[in-house]
Amino acid sequence: MEKIYNPKIIEPIVQKYWDNQKTFEVSENKNKKKYYCLAMLPYPSGKLHMGHVRNYTISDVIARYQRMLGKNVLHPIGWDAFGLPAEEAAIKNNIIPSKWTYNNINYMKKQLKNLGFSYDWNREITTCNPEYYKWEQWFFNKLYLNKLIYRSKSLINWCPKDKTVLANEQVIHGKCWRCQTETILKIVPQWFLKITSYAEKLLKDLKLLTKWPKQVIKMQKNWIGKTKGFEIILNLVNNKKKLKIYTQRIDILMGVTYISISPFHDLAKKELRKNEKNQFMKYMYTTNHHHFHMSKIKYIGKPTKQYAIHPITKEKIPIWITNYTALENNTTAKLSTPAHNKHDWNFAKKFNIKIKSVILLNKKNKNENIHQPIENLGILYNSLQFNGLKSKIGSKKIFEFLHEKKIIQKKNQYRLQDWGISRQRYWGTPIPVTYQKNKKIVLIPNSKLPVILPTISSMRDFKNISTIYKKWSKTKIKNINVRRETDTFDTFIESSWYYIRYTSPHYLKSMINIQSAKYWLPIDQYIGGIEHATMHLIYFRFFHKLLYDLKLVTTPEPAIKLLCQGMVLSDAFYYINQEGKKIWISPNEIKSIKNKKGEKKYIHKDKNKKIIHEGMIKMSKSKNNGVDPELMIQKYGSDTIRLFIMFSAPVQSDIEWNESGVKGMYRFLQKIWNLVYNYIHNINTTKKKKKINSIENIQSILNTTIKKVSQDINNRQSFNTAISEIMKFTNFVCNISFNENSNRKIIKNIIETIIKLIYPFTPHLSFILWKYLNNSTIIDYVKWPKYDEKCIIKNNFKYIIQINGKKKDIICIQNQNNQDEILYILKKKSKISKILETKKIKKIIFIKNKLINLVI
Repeated sequence: MEKIYNPKIIEPIVQKYWDNQKTFEVSENKNKKKYYCLAMLPYPSGKLHMGHVRNYTISDVIARYQRMLGKNVLHPIGWDAFGLPAEEAAIKNNIIPSKWTYNNINYMKKQLKNLGFSYDWNREITTCNPEYYKWEQWFFNKLYLNKLIYRSKSLINWCPKDKTVLANEQVIHGKCWRCQTETILKIVPQWFLKITSYAEKLLKDLKLLTKWPKQVIKMQKNWIGKTKGFEIILNLVNNKKKLKIYTQRIDILMGVTYISISPFHDLAKKELRKNEKNQFMKYMYTTNHHHFHMSKIKYIGKPTKQYAIHPITKEKIPIWITNYTALENNTTAKLSTPAHNKHDWNFAKKFNIKIKSVILLNKKNKNENIHQPIENLGILYNSLQFNGLKSKIGSKKIFEFLHEKKIIQKKNQYRLQDWGISRQRYWGTPIPVTYQKNKKIVLIPNSKLPVILPTISSMRDFKNISTIYKKWSKTKIKNINVRRETDTFDTFIESSWYYIRYTSPHYLKSMINIQSAKYWLPIDQYIGGIEHATMHLIYFRFFHKLLYDLKLVTTPEPAIKLLCQGMVLSDAFYYINQEGKKIWISPNEIKSIKNKKGEKKYIHKDKNKKIIHEGMIKMSKSKNNGVDPELMIQKYGSDTIRLFIMFSAPVQSDIEWNESGVKGMYRFLQKIWNLVYNYIHNINTTKKKKKINSIENIQSILNTTIKKVSQDINNRQSFNTAISEIMKFTNFVCNISFNENSNRKIIKNIIETIIKLIYPFTPHLSFILWKYLNNSTIIDYVKWPKYDEKCIIKNNFKYIIQINGKKKDIICIQNQNNQDEILYILKKKSKISKILETKKIKKIIFIKNKLINLVI
């Protein structure tokens, strides 16, 4: 055994062993409890960034820990390989998308292996492989025949820069989720998946996701956006047609002074000239625009020649075409009550439409000349026989009145809209559809799948893709000339079902091997960023429900537990150039000095540039503040990087990258290495070492450590505190004299336990040290240490619990606990647990074994 810990030597040896032995390949084994651990699959962008490293280290730690518990662990990896970035890279780097993609996959695969992730590489998936996307084409056909897919001209979100359609979920604050270009609305023929048919199931089954973050559940509820309301059927003046309108409140029915319809409503089609329709398109506000500011809305409208008849007063109600009809509810016709709705108010003020107040907040204050809309519930007035009733009772009475006339029904509306799955891009899965001359849709038969993209072998081909498509699109179905669809699938389709294909990646007979899926699903632990809450995680659940209803999977939800990791942050610096633009500079080019006041000043080699420190922000290429994982691995080893990533912050929090912290982790691993080296060579390095006072005492500390580390990893997923416990115990052991023969068995057991506990975090180091201590066994097959409660010497500590300095509780806690553990107990078991559910903790004052004061 070498005296110095050298990861550059040991890590490649261990990785080669894992590859040769296929250590982490698994198959169904009914004699073992399964565990499916999965991190969201990466896009092959070219290089891993620290966000990747964090995400995949978390999943690897969990997978290795679960294997040590004796479970049959599926831990796969693949590549979300289609998409727009490959096309952009093709143009920028003069390389065809397929070559760029596969080059990146090969490079990133090597990087993942260098980090020692315990993947079953036999199950690797690449979504741009026809063997993979054949089955989503097959699934498309099945859904189309089940009337869950349709083609329609529709108002869609369009990115002018990327020149493609975006789903509603891909528009963030009115901008393209990829390039942040302001999106516009456009009418184009599109293929849609009827996700709205599953809106209620997606909402209702959120209650099954008890181990998902509350924030994700809340975000999905808001995105689905269920509202309870009423559909009323109105008669039209001099027209036999009926008008269906929607409203959430019928207590204000008497305050209706106009009806607003969308420019796409049947009644509006004959009323608008082409230039007027384009004007509406420009300023259209729909439920697609989830984030808007009232002051930014430009209200436009046009009165129609049509009138509806009020169902109670029988008065004529003018019908207006507006640009905001679907802003609050996914509807094309609504009752407009300016006195009690902010949008109707603004519109009525602009176009001088009557405003009629029918709700009083106070019986004594009967003032029809209101200065702003009253949107609260209250007491009805100006409402004929319903005057004096409170809103809830008034609603009930008005509903009964209209129900007798059979013109009203209760109806739920959803903010969620059908998923537009067509994209006008080359690098994607071809939609398996053809069109006859009469525009009749003809599916490409399953026997002819996969429909493979037109082959391009050079950039010349890529630049002339429209010419290649003309030739490629001509084909025959049953000897009839047809034209192939040239749109491709939204790449979120590929990432919506990949997790199932991992269960049987080489199965040729169908999309899913039902028996394999039944064994492995649901996913026990899913890991990915919270930014996917209303995109991937909704599509992921939706696809699973489609498969569940088609009896291809046996569970209603795809994942039991979800962990959303925080971001990795780094210092970012920039200067302003002559054009007034920010030019971002790598932190490696910056030196910091302190002035006489002790304030930091940042200096660039070009002293003429005034450097501005943006602060700690998310690592990104655009901000030039990324840290290359490969350079860090070469410098410190992958185990050190893994340990720092897991120790520096709770997994749900952001990490501030700090190289001095990385160095600290390296020194700690050297300490464990020294511990084994000194034990093997029977070296006592210092005279100041303590002798073991009693076997009982060290056994108590050992078992306490095993218990805390086990609970931190398994129950709380508090990996940073688990590592902290291992560090504390290691430091304790390093201060014990172990050169006496009578103690060597105890010390060996202790060192072996440390190696087992640190193994999920630092598998290379643990592998080698275990071999030095136990030549005949491999640590990858060793069981996680068990603690013996009887060996733990229990000490009780009373904690005074304060909120804002005021005493609220006293709790008795066994053994010494750190701040995070005390806080966990408070949130779960104390009198103040309910308070902490709704309040944000601003500061914690912690005095060990005595007091904890929460400032909220």
